[in-house]
Amino acid sequence: MLVVNRFRAGEDPDGLRADLERVHRLLAEQTGYVDGWVGRNVDDPGLWTLTTRWANVGAYRRALSSYDLKLHGVPVLSRAIDEPGAYEVVEPGGMLNVAESRVT
Repeated sequence: MLVVNRFRAGEDPDGLRADLERVHRLLAEQTGYVDGWVGRNVDDPGLWTLTTRWANVGAYRRALSSYDLKLHGVPVLSRAIDEPGAYEVVEPGGMLNVAESRVT
């Protein structure tokens, strides 16, 4: 699973960078984290991203509920541009996610 959160730097790009690096470190400590990075758009340097890969959607959701992420991560992540950010990784010829209720 791939998570892409995009941010506008506004007046404090150095502060945003530090915040994103801290959140990335916190996420990287969580079970199910695969890899990730902080990025900046080459054409619009005010546009930043925090991109992470996870073993599955459950691992990502559990990571967000950890104490440190609730305390330090959620305030930063809540500043992301309001758009869907969770993606499935599409493998050649692989099955795609089906939009249906997962409650049993």
